[in-house]
Amino acid sequence: MDKVVSLCKRRGFIFQSSDIYGGLANTWDYGPYGVELKNNVKRSWWKSVVYERNDIFGMDAAILMHPKVWEASGHLKGFTDLLVDCKKCRKRFRADQVADKCPECGGGFTEARAFNLMLKTFLGPVEDVNSISYLRPETAQGIFVNFSNILDSKHPKLPFGLAQIGKSFRNEITPGNFTFRTREFEQMEVEYFVHPNDAEKSLEEWIDYRFNWYLALGLNKNNLRKRPHGKDELAHYALACTDIEYNFPFGWSELEGIANRTDFDLKQHERVSGKELRYLDEATKEKVLPYIIEPSGGVDRSILAFLADAYIEEKVKDDIRVVLKLHKDLAPTKVAVLPLLRNRPEIVELAKSIAADLKKSIITVYDDTGAIGKLYRRQDEVGTLLCVTVDVQSLEDKQVTVRERDSMQQERISIDRLKEYLQGRF
Repeated sequence: MDKVVSLCKRRGFIFQSSDIYGGLANTWDYGPYGVELKNNVKRSWWKSVVYERNDIFGMDAAILMHPKVWEASGHLKGFTDLLVDCKKCRKRFRADQVADKCPECGGGFTEARAFNLMLKTFLGPVEDVNSISYLRPETAQGIFVNFSNILDSKHPKLPFGLAQIGKSFRNEITPGNFTFRTREFEQMEVEYFVHPNDAEKSLEEWIDYRFNWYLALGLNKNNLRKRPHGKDELAHYALACTDIEYNFPFGWSELEGIANRTDFDLKQHERVSGKELRYLDEATKEKVLPYIIEPSGGVDRSILAFLADAYIEEKVKDDIRVVLKLHKDLAPTKVAVLPLLRNRPEIVELAKSIAADLKKSIITVYDDTGAIGKLYRRQDEVGTLLCVTVDVQSLEDKQVTVRERDSMQQERISIDRLKEYLQGRF
């Protein structure tokens, strides 16, 4: 994990937030390559669950919601962890993650106390009980409270789903493992509404569908597994749940959970709001309170898994080559155009001209800040798929050298068909 973290900072994927002030624990900023990788992960997810299907619509709900939402969902009363404090070093831990003695100093613990994970804020000029609001701890509730709006505006037939990507916030007491567990994080969630009789079948279909998405984007199958929850670990609203887990450098941990939330959420919001949240089957005239199948994944956790899985060290002659073998759909940069000799104006001019033309249709960078060997290694480390090198011969034969990231094989391609060739590779 240390090597992945080092690469992320060195190459501009992920930085410690507020770094010049000593940082803020477990908060992270995505740099130039990180934000491109992040956008590619979200784009691939959206394409898979929205664009490639006929039964799911997208939406984007507000982070701030009416406090009654969290009363109905159970977050105000039940969204807690039991915590203990070390009597010696004063550090705080989740009670279910420690034994009888403090792992830091060996001291004893206080009695366990409930700790709410909601992040509180105030709306308006006066901070009083009437202005209390919360940063949402999950994106799902924004979908549930819009259920009737979707019925009225899109007139969907069961089964159908709503997809959303957005920030959530939890006052985690034990965040850590780089970007794996943080207080501010981004979720990719689908809430899929089904007839109660079809819920079990739909759950299994979604487990396979989501598992295959990770495989299709290049994760090693040996590093992925499906782990059904035991009855003692299910959330209070869930009838069943299976985690897709990844073998991170720190061990097997949840990448995404797919749960059968039953009709709990719609029933609660119907009760608290006083508004009917039923689906009317036009054929049978039956009013149905749908069950909800929820595939819920984390953007940040997915990125961490893709980075860890793609990080490779290879021996090339007497050197060690570090390369990120990211899937072509995820690679932050597709092409890098590199002049072989940066002190030759005519070569630099041609290289910049080629880069400018490619940028119109392919994610391309231009770099002349080092010797060609160092430029290749730099692009390998950020996962760039292809490098286009402009050399002295290019001025004469109007051809360039295209180098492939994973194999390092090179091929001469004429400039007039370069764009067509590169587009065919993607």
